[in-house]
Amino acid sequence: MIITKTKPFEEILPFVEGRKNIFIVGCNVCAAKMKTGGEPEVLELADRLATAGHPILGWVMPTAACSVRSFDHLVEKNEKIKDADCILVMGCGSGTSVVSSVTDVPVTGTNDTMSLGGCLGVNPSENLCVMCGECNIGDFSGICPTSRCPKSQMNGPCGGSKNGKCEVMRENDCVWYLIEKKMDSIHLMPMLQDIQMPKNHKV
Repeated sequence: MIITKTKPFEEILPFVEGRKNIFIVGCNVCAAKMKTGGEPEVLELADRLATAGHPILGWVMPTAACSVRSFDHLVEKNEKIKDADCILVMGCGSGTSVVSSVTDVPVTGTNDTMSLGGCLGVNPSENLCVMCGECNIGDFSGICPTSRCPKSQMNGPCGGSKNGKCEVMRENDCVWYLIEKKMDSIHLMPMLQDIQMPKNHKV
């Protein structure tokens, strides 16, 4: 699941200035789960835009913004999109890119894409993956320090963690505390003696 957060309304307004036919594309999967692009959020944004003097032309809720097959697929859901002169996508960066690829009008996203996460029961879990392209999560028994450590410590913990808590995000458990606890419980602590090489950020 892609973790997103809603941009401040003030950052969205400049994009719609001077536009007469504003259209919104929501996302019924990740963004809906994160409450950043489901139907209630689409309607709320539409209301806020109208109140600010920018009434919208219409909106659609594809299953997922990142899997829109074609412009015709969006037209099938709401023909008014054919008259749009700008489109707001309430999904992740991928969804915004996909919608942009099927239309010739300006497209922007209303969310910031934070990381790849998951869902434990009904609760989204953030920062489970940063899609670095060099996955070594198996070395840490399924817990990724690259995504869950604010310092991306590959050979942790740092000197600032205290009583199992993160120095930077004090309300969070230190990921290295969680890794050590898990590795100890499954008798794999010796694996943590291996020195991890820095990641290649060129790729």
